[in-house]
Amino acid sequence: MVVGSLKDITESTLGTDLASKSTIEDTDYIKGGLSSWSWVLLKDDFTDYNTSMKFIDYAADMNWRYCLIDADWDKKIGYERMKELVDYAKNKGIGIVLWYNSSGDWNGTTYSPKSKLITREGRENEFSLLKSMGVAGCKIDFFGGDGQSMINYYHDILEDAAKYELLINFNGDTITRGWQRTYTNLMTMEAIKGEEFITFEQVNADEQPAHCCVIPFTRNVFDPMDFTPMVLDSIPNIKRKTTTTFELALPVLFTSGIQHIAEIPEGMDKMPEFVKKYLQGLPTLWDDTKFISGFPGKDVVLARRLGSHWYVVGINGEEVAKEIELDIPYIENKNGYLIKDSEGKIPEKQELDAIPKKIQIQPYGGFVLVF
Repeated sequence: MVVGSLKDITESTLGTDLASKSTIEDTDYIKGGLSSWSWVLLKDDFTDYNTSMKFIDYAADMNWRYCLIDADWDKKIGYERMKELVDYAKNKGIGIVLWYNSSGDWNGTTYSPKSKLITREGRENEFSLLKSMGVAGCKIDFFGGDGQSMINYYHDILEDAAKYELLINFNGDTITRGWQRTYTNLMTMEAIKGEEFITFEQVNADEQPAHCCVIPFTRNVFDPMDFTPMVLDSIPNIKRKTTTTFELALPVLFTSGIQHIAEIPEGMDKMPEFVKKYLQGLPTLWDDTKFISGFPGKDVVLARRLGSHWYVVGINGEEVAKEIELDIPYIENKNGYLIKDSEGKIPEKQELDAIPKKIQIQPYGGFVLVF
């Protein structure tokens, strides 16, 4: 449990500080990065060979590291043709992550592959096959509670996956307890009402701005968190409440070893080139985090650093314009740029040679500063 000021909480590393040290010796295959993903906006009907090919090309164009192919791929694509996709992706420098159903008597869902990971023998067979195919990792979904046997199941999966150099993403799951330090092949865990819920019902979309301003103080204190952020254009049958720059801030505000991006190629093509360049070079692993300002449900501004690069992002959870003061003396390089909201969906970019003292944020808006 983390107790203290909002700064203490948001900057806390207690989750991993208290976790056991890594049990994995060879970590060369473990790399963070952004990922394309068709399912969150296109849903079940587009888990097919041609769409997967398109999203591999999309990831390559965006200089992202991964492409996630979701449920029922074994039925709609099959193992043999999936090997073709894996080979195609590998030639473009893209790793494929495949969805799995955790299965078991706790789970009545029909999505597949199902019932392949429950036993050690089953995991050995499946993971060895995936390794031979060249698959980068697995997204495993629909877990059943926090009982001791289920917690042991998480650990067993991580240990067995590491033997075959497979990255793991848990969904429909418990919160991480620093496991990513012990099992460094654990890239992310859901345990959050994320972007998919926003695509399901308008009420969730209406609550998104305030919800996103709570998460940095709560769930994402114990990262990684697979929110699957960022819709820049539109969500089918849903009216988005947030501005485009609000959405651009989320992949920095929320931390995940693999950051699965919700936006699809058609939406990305509507954005200016500077937005694409920002996303083409965006890190997912950070050396430092600084809380600047905010209050749960109202607004939040954080700074994250990788090497000599600083990213400062902020979002506004309320339907009123705000002026945010910036006090960031630890950023030495004053040359950078600001992405801010404009009148329409397309944001604006401003080159900087000094750190601004104040930032204007639109209702349900945001900003991105890069130095």
